[in-house]
Amino acid sequence: MKKLISFCIILVLTFCSTSTLGALDRIGDFALLDQQGEFHQLSRFQHKKALVMMSYSQTCGSIDSSLEFFMNVHSKYSNGDFEFVLIDSEDQGRPALTDLSAQLPTGLSILEDDGQLVSETLDITRAGEVLVFNPQRLSLYYRGAASAQLDKVLNEVATGSPVDTVESASGDCILAYPMRDQHASTPPDFNKEVAPIIIENCAECHRRGGVGPFALDSYIMVLGWSPMIREVLLSKRMPPAQVDPYIGHSANARYLSKTNLQTLVHWIDAGAPRGESEEDPLELLATNVDADAAWILGEPDFIVTGPDNEIAATGVMDYIYEDVELGFDEDKWIRAVQYKPGDEAVLHHLMTFVTAPDEDFWGPERDQEASTRRFVEGYAPGQAKAIEFSAGTGVLIPQGHKLSMQFHYVTNGLSTVDITQLGLYFAEETPAQERLVQAVSSRFVLPPNDADFALQAQHVFDEDIIITGVRARMNYRGKKMKFIVEGADGMRREIFSVPAYNYGWQPHYILHEPQSVTAGSTLHVVGAFDNSISNPLNPDPEKEINFGLETWDEMFTGYFTYHRQLD
Repeated sequence: MKKLISFCIILVLTFCSTSTLGALDRIGDFALLDQQGEFHQLSRFQHKKALVMMSYSQTCGSIDSSLEFFMNVHSKYSNGDFEFVLIDSEDQGRPALTDLSAQLPTGLSILEDDGQLVSETLDITRAGEVLVFNPQRLSLYYRGAASAQLDKVLNEVATGSPVDTVESASGDCILAYPMRDQHASTPPDFNKEVAPIIIENCAECHRRGGVGPFALDSYIMVLGWSPMIREVLLSKRMPPAQVDPYIGHSANARYLSKTNLQTLVHWIDAGAPRGESEEDPLELLATNVDADAAWILGEPDFIVTGPDNEIAATGVMDYIYEDVELGFDEDKWIRAVQYKPGDEAVLHHLMTFVTAPDEDFWGPERDQEASTRRFVEGYAPGQAKAIEFSAGTGVLIPQGHKLSMQFHYVTNGLSTVDITQLGLYFAEETPAQERLVQAVSSRFVLPPNDADFALQAQHVFDEDIIITGVRARMNYRGKKMKFIVEGADGMRREIFSVPAYNYGWQPHYILHEPQSVTAGSTLHVVGAFDNSISNPLNPDPEKEINFGLETWDEMFTGYFTYHRQLD
């Protein structure tokens, strides 16, 4: 027994010693866009051995020598096992970084750290400081200068796996974090500053009966979920349906300013203080179910009632397709629509097309790479549920045609039944132009273990049109999609970009500024798939995937909502 006890003690001491010596510093996940609007997330570099990042400041006197060494190391380890990037820890903004990138080595990305939140979270104190991350374990191999020590650590990572985080001195160009320091001395006020941001950006979904997995309906709830709130903000998981704020604008996208981000993150870092006010704006927030159930535009001219869709308590549900016969004995023009979900907690999104008697939901998209379709509208949580089409336009439902609906549900631990309604508002007079959707797609075979499989598709319009909205459609392996118009003169303009595509969030982005397109112009859809271990939604990165319309296939389709130029 004594020998057994002695052995156990030695084993425990050995384990503790090994753990102490072999402890890489843990860090949280983060995500940023770069100067070209490309999305970079630490946890999505798992197909790499390391992410190597240097803090860059144009005003730092020693930055040129640091950058030179950084690029020499980059060239040495250019076999694809490492990803090298810069980070703008001074928050110069996209325009400044775009100009700056022209002076830097070709192909080097500069991450825009809006509000300096990632840099301060990573405790980057000096320009020229280099961090080497382990994307698989969200930990840190190295923190220090661009020096021989960095080269040594990268060599260790390339040949094995370091057991300790190595640190070294990193220069004398100290970075300033004015908003962090200001909020540290005077934390944001919950009632006046924090709660309004939650109400404006989160509470629509994160409420009782909403699709959010928990309700943010009181200070106590926000306090309890504050660590997760911080995490999803820095990794850009929330708000959902984020897009590149520098390319186009849509009220259907979720934008959160850097000022609001700083307020939320710094308030949480300060311990999420309650403040002195006794009233809680979140508790006072109206969540009147009867008001939500109202027809915003008045009683519809026709109400479509969806099927009784049974939703299981747990698991992942495949799409549900339903055709709805209308029985109209004449053509009908729709000027506005409103969805009324039966159970908002589980209805994640819904798309509706007008289809001919012999068509299903996909219609001509099954066989054609470019097809013109009649798209009624989509539903997504949190957005305005009543949609009025542009003046002088409408969606035509020809006599004898029907509606084809695609339902996407999420489970929340409770079994339920959803019966969703769609209200149709008819135009009193025939609109001047028909509202249509141009589907632009590509056929392909997606190879396994490819983290950036690029694709593009295009369609030439032979008439003058106005583009009023766009929508990206891929499945689990979708990575990004951008919408571009190329004029007959060859000039290109980017009208919208989804740099971090998420299969669970694919709303119809109605453009704040409709885009005029002249005859002879080409609509381009440019994007990529991530069929690698780095994609958290990927069911199996070892599989080769064919084009198809089912969820287990992959598709690459961009939708342009448009109407012909009004006279």
